[in-house]
Amino acid sequence: MAEHILKTWPEYWDAVQRGDKTFEVRKDDRGYAVGDVLILQRWCPTDGYTMPAGARVEARRVVTSILRGGRFGVEPGHVVMSIKEK
Repeated sequence: MAEHILKTWPEYWDAVQRGDKTFEVRKDDRGYAVGDVLILQRWCPTDGYTMPAGARVEARRVVTSILRGGRFGVEPGHVVMSIKEK
């Protein structure tokens, strides 16, 4: 099991925190595996790391399943990961 620290745009980070977003789409460049922990950090391309008042700094999620690129419309070199709260 590995941990991956990932920048996540505010609208997607907020959706993960609310429980509305239960997947991550990423470049398949880190050897992601089921059981890995994603440490999602709220990051804005124009403002850097940003946090709403009172929010936790990170969203930690466990990868529960993986769909690798080249199948079912997922672009080659990318991965779709199902995630759940750790």
